[in-house]
Amino acid sequence: MPEAELVSRVLQIIVIDLVLSGDNAVVIGMAAHPLARRERMYAICIGGAVAIALRISLTYGAALLLTVPALRAVGGVVLLWIGFKLLEQEKAAEAGGKAASTLLGAVGTILVADFIMSLDNVLGVAAASRGELLLLLFGLIVSMVILMVGGSVFAELIDRLWWLAYVGAAVIVWTGVDMVQDDAMMLQWIGLPGVARWSVNLLATIVVVLLAHRVHRVPLRITTRSERT
Repeated sequence: MPEAELVSRVLQIIVIDLVLSGDNAVVIGMAAHPLARRERMYAICIGGAVAIALRISLTYGAALLLTVPALRAVGGVVLLWIGFKLLEQEKAAEAGGKAASTLLGAVGTILVADFIMSLDNVLGVAAASRGELLLLLFGLIVSMVILMVGGSVFAELIDRLWWLAYVGAAVIVWTGVDMVQDDAMMLQWIGLPGVARWSVNLLATIVVVLLAHRVHRVPLRITTRSERT
C-alpha cells in the first residue's frame, strides 16, 4: 500500500472514531459518575473493554444488523430511556451524596448503549480500513482509548460542573432521536429535510431533558423535606 494512501486511511479512521465515539464516551462517563471512585474506574475499564470486544464481533455483522427493519428506531427509543434514567441517578447522587447505581448496573448501561451507538462507528472504520486487518485493529484501539479516556474525563468533569450531566443526557437523547429519524421505515413515512430534522432533534431533546429534570426532582424534594422533619 502506498504511504500516502496509508496515512490517508489512518487519518480517516481517527476522525471517524473521534466523531462517532464521542457520544459513547459521554454514556460511559454518565453511567460511571454516580459510583464511588474505585468502582467508577472498574466500570469504565470493564465496560470499555467489553464494549470493544462487542465492536469486534459487530464488525462482521454490522451491515446485516442495519438491514433489520426498525432496528435503528428501537435503538433510538432505548437511548431516550437511558438518557432519562441517567439523570435520575445524577439527581439521586446529588441528594444522598452516595452512589446511586451499582457497578453491574453501570456496566450494563454502558454495554446496552454502546451496542446501539456503535453500529455506525463499526461500519465507518470497516469502510476506511477496506479489509486491512491492521488498520481495522488500529481503529478499534483508537476507539477504545477514546471510550476509556473520554469517559473517565467526562465523569471527573461532572464532579466539578454538575450541569454537564444535563449536557451529557442531551447528547444521548439527541443521538436517540436522530437514530429514530434515520431508520429506514421512518424515512419512508416521515423523511424530513435537514433543518426540519434538526428542529425535531432539538425539540425532542429539550422536552425529554426537561421532563427528566422535573420527574426526578420531585421525589428528591420529598425526601429532603422528610429528612428535615
